[in-house]
Amino acid sequence: MPDNFIFDKAGPISTITFNRPERRNCLNEEVIFEFEDLLHRVRDDRETRALIVTGTGNSFCAGADLSMFKGAADPQQREASRKVSKRLPRLIGRAFDVIAHMDAVTIGALNGYAIGGGWSIALAFDFCLAVEAAEFWVPEVDMAVPYRGGPAQIIGARLGPWRAKEAILLCRHYTAAELLALGVINRIVKPEALMPEARELANTLVAKSPDAIAGSKRDINAIFYGERLY
Repeated sequence: MPDNFIFDKAGPISTITFNRPERRNCLNEEVIFEFEDLLHRVRDDRETRALIVTGTGNSFCAGADLSMFKGAADPQQREASRKVSKRLPRLIGRAFDVIAHMDAVTIGALNGYAIGGGWSIALAFDFCLAVEAAEFWVPEVDMAVPYRGGPAQIIGARLGPWRAKEAILLCRHYTAAELLALGVINRIVKPEALMPEARELANTLVAKSPDAIAGSKRDINAIFYGERLY
């Protein structure tokens, strides 16, 4: 069984790679806790000035691992699954909050599907590069779960209220080209160029003043995030 993540640090640039390709890098409690630990490690490392997050396989992160809800035949299993399903959005929101508010600049190298919690995580990055085949949507409302918190705020801020309701209430699927046109991602790149371009962007950013970047990020984030919801 491979590790859930691959972590790499090269000087001031750290890279976290989702490494569950057989499950499309989807999320359960174990994965989220491990991801949060890695994010704290990066946030608290004074040397790290840029963080790149990507995935293995054809998905960046396909949201909640629905396999944990299958086969729950007895009432105790069903109740345990129900409790996990209620906790997971808050845990994903905590990870979003760490990414959005760390001083290091953050770059999402989106190698494929970003669904539900996966798109929530991607919305927290300062910069997003995506392959053309990437697709984005939030299925929560179709699963009778409210889509709330920081990610919903960002969708609202970037798409405007009407398109945000289309994305969240209608669970509309978006292509990378559509999100580029809407200003939600920064660039579409070829798959083989994704990580080289992400590293080139990171190197450009770490050459700048860290205090200037951190201070500028805080002021911009204050416009979009307002009060922290997690």
